[in-house]
Amino acid sequence: MRCSLKRSLMVLLAVSFLLLLLLHGSSRQEQDPLEVQLRGLAPNMILQLLQPGGAQHILRDTAELSALHNISYQLLAGSPAPQKKFLAVGMASVQRPRGFYLLATLQSLFSQSTEEELQEMVVVVHLADTDPGWNVRVAATIAQKFARHILLGRLLLIHAPPEFYPTLEGLKRNFNDAEERVRFRSKQNVDYAFLLAFAANLSSYYLMIEDDVWSARSFLTSIRRALASQEGSNWATLEFSKLGYIGKLYRSSDLPRLAHFLLLFYQEMPCDWLLVHFRQLLTQKDVIRFKPSLFQHMGLYSSFQGTVNRLKDEDFQADALDLPDNPPASLYTSMSIFENYKPLKAYSLAQGYFWGKDPAAGSTFTIVFQQPARVRRVRVRTGSVERPGDFLHAGLLELGQRRDRSHDCSSYVPVGSFKKGTLEQQGLEKVLPGPVECVRIRVTQDQSEWLIIQSIDIWTTAGT
Repeated sequence: MRCSLKRSLMVLLAVSFLLLLLLHGSSRQEQDPLEVQLRGLAPNMILQLLQPGGAQHILRDTAELSALHNISYQLLAGSPAPQKKFLAVGMASVQRPRGFYLLATLQSLFSQSTEEELQEMVVVVHLADTDPGWNVRVAATIAQKFARHILLGRLLLIHAPPEFYPTLEGLKRNFNDAEERVRFRSKQNVDYAFLLAFAANLSSYYLMIEDDVWSARSFLTSIRRALASQEGSNWATLEFSKLGYIGKLYRSSDLPRLAHFLLLFYQEMPCDWLLVHFRQLLTQKDVIRFKPSLFQHMGLYSSFQGTVNRLKDEDFQADALDLPDNPPASLYTSMSIFENYKPLKAYSLAQGYFWGKDPAAGSTFTIVFQQPARVRRVRVRTGSVERPGDFLHAGLLELGQRRDRSHDCSSYVPVGSFKKGTLEQQGLEKVLPGPVECVRIRVTQDQSEWLIIQSIDIWTTAGT
């Protein structure tokens, strides 16, 4: 009788929470009604409400990966959505001797996304600590704070039981690492392998982050734009941060192979080194990293022995939506190109730059749009830290119309001049209100140094 009454109460509370969710789901308030309702409940009760069957076991059939076998995951909270999402964001988390950043990381992911973006995303957290009590306590805290996202299928909390792990004793001490360090990084590789195997069927793309990062605003939209710029290319990894395994994007179809790879070589080297080898094995030779970075490391204390870790990504930009449009175009230059530093590298949103030999007065770098566009803003950066003299000493930015058969425009209007190698002009739709077909950089003075064009960013307005 008591068990029946308890179950009825739990069902009633769950229904009440769902009604509150429907009433308040579209509004952003300082305090979520679900959080308020859950605040007084015991941790086990919270988890049972948000996972009515308790900690369920989900069998992920990975028979094609002999080293993974069939893993029975413990689903601590949430349930996978019936349909694939656009993006899964995954992280593994363990107890740290000092500091705890997981809640702030989750808050950043959700608060920096619009409701439309959240509908296309699922966050998966592998609570991978060897202490089951810690995993349950953290899961209950997360369930209390992020109940709405769990109920909407946006947040899953999982755990791979210890019996599925390979041995973590007597491992090879490569790089002369201490035994404790080898055990830590080897377990971390397995933590990620199990996380990847679980996430393989949740979405079209998978983003790897750590449990101590800040997110840029609307990072999902920025990732979608970056993917569009790589359409047709044979990439294995796209990078949205220069640090470790933060902001690494994969096709979900590659996750089973990556999981298998991490598990096969779990004791050989750290995870971020293995990720580089995986990319190269999939024939992507060069790093494809986008700027600005979308994720910033915020943790001060490492999960390994609580050591201080002050790593920061200088390319991080909190408002990443200020990305240029850079319409599809063909690029031409009258300058000789050094090695593989082609014009497209200055125009692409990915990392890289153009490097031209012996620029002289009259040398040009021309962008010819595939379709005419109304240009409102242009920003050009030349030179580099490594080659400080290779900037544009004197030059003009010109907008062109009346494209001819020679892949150029017959009429140009100067709209700005370079100062110390940089140029940024706004309000260009007022200078040249009609559609623009060409954007040209023209060198106006001989210079002995070569020319690096670091980036060309173009913003357009709707309509022609």
